[in-house]
Amino acid sequence: MLKGHILSIAVFIAAFGAEHAMAGDGQVLQILVSRDLQSLKVYDGDKVVATSKVSTGKPGHETPTGIFSVLEKQKFHRSNKYSDAPMPWMQRITWSGVALHESNSVPNHPASHGCVRLPGAFAQELFKMTERGAHVVITDAPVEPGRIRSSTLPRPFASPMGPTVMTDVAMVPAPAQSAVAGTELAMNDATAQSKASLRPEKPREPIYVLITRADHRSVMPDVQELLNQFGYDAGPVDGAAGTQTNAAIAKFRKDNGLPDGTMADDAMVAALFAKAGRPLPQNGIMVIRRNFAEIYRAPVTLDNEAKALGTHFIEARNVDTRTGFAEWYGFSLSNRIPDAAKKRLGITEDADPATAESVSTALDRVHMSEDAKQKLGELLGEGSAITLTDVESLSETGLGTNFITLTDPIDKPANKLADKALHKG
Repeated sequence: MLKGHILSIAVFIAAFGAEHAMAGDGQVLQILVSRDLQSLKVYDGDKVVATSKVSTGKPGHETPTGIFSVLEKQKFHRSNKYSDAPMPWMQRITWSGVALHESNSVPNHPASHGCVRLPGAFAQELFKMTERGAHVVITDAPVEPGRIRSSTLPRPFASPMGPTVMTDVAMVPAPAQSAVAGTELAMNDATAQSKASLRPEKPREPIYVLITRADHRSVMPDVQELLNQFGYDAGPVDGAAGTQTNAAIAKFRKDNGLPDGTMADDAMVAALFAKAGRPLPQNGIMVIRRNFAEIYRAPVTLDNEAKALGTHFIEARNVDTRTGFAEWYGFSLSNRIPDAAKKRLGITEDADPATAESVSTALDRVHMSEDAKQKLGELLGEGSAITLTDVESLSETGLGTNFITLTDPIDKPANKLADKALHKG
């Protein structure tokens, strides 16, 4: 086992050099952990650049599966729950306590209290490779990224302050291997381009996009806005259904002949939007975060609403705002939607099985406005990621996170999403 571990470190050194800490690129890596194999692989696009054995959570303390990212890094950390146990080279992936960290006990089976244990030398090298925001995906069976093509995926645009294409510059076709199916690209002739004074655009930080179903929570800002418009005083338009908003909903329901209650259910929303002369909200929503904070949201439409979307992760690589080109790599994840959530969302048909085509099939069901597409293109940077899923994991996504998607939402009190010791500091 030691020989295999040394080889995994050698892969890292050969790919990047012993002194290269991936500065500026550490957010674009994908760390994929398989609970079934008790293994970890680091991908750069679709290429494996490092591997290691791991030890995930034992029964009763299972490591959660889903899509995460590195939220915090500490070279040395101690548990305030398990006898001040050392947790060197800690990389936190949830604020409720799950992390990747070094351990002197990494057997070939689940043994931790929920974290992902790593051998010492590898934990240190992985710490050097990553930056905050690096993607971490935990599954049962292993997954691997593959090229994804869909008309839904955005094309990067140069920002208004960046370089512009001159109308008198000769144009030549892009290389055939760079073209994404269904997309036409053009590139400036190199000779003509050298004559133009083009200021390079500053590299963009990656964005993190969530596309999911709209429900009563996602439409709440619109409900509050309209209730205020009609004099019901729902309070601040913040999307939080507090006491003031609930009182406004109850009064609106009573005034409009709806059953008593404080729920913004389908009937109440339909009555409110009809009174405002507005079409009903779309059945999907897209939200964008950058540096762990929300910066944009827009409605989207999802085809075949009764069929589950499934859960899918896609990352942009080789993003070029001059040509509008980006390569996309992704995969589908197995996901269990609780029956109550299926009923609430009107899902009566399961998602397609996870295959090489299921990501593109799900993306093709998503439709957004031209304004939303334009915004995505303007924000898109290297390593930007899109998560497409039926149910948003509100219990973990919050302040100081990207979008966290849990794919096995089973309540396990002993787990509490792992080692709460990480709350220290």
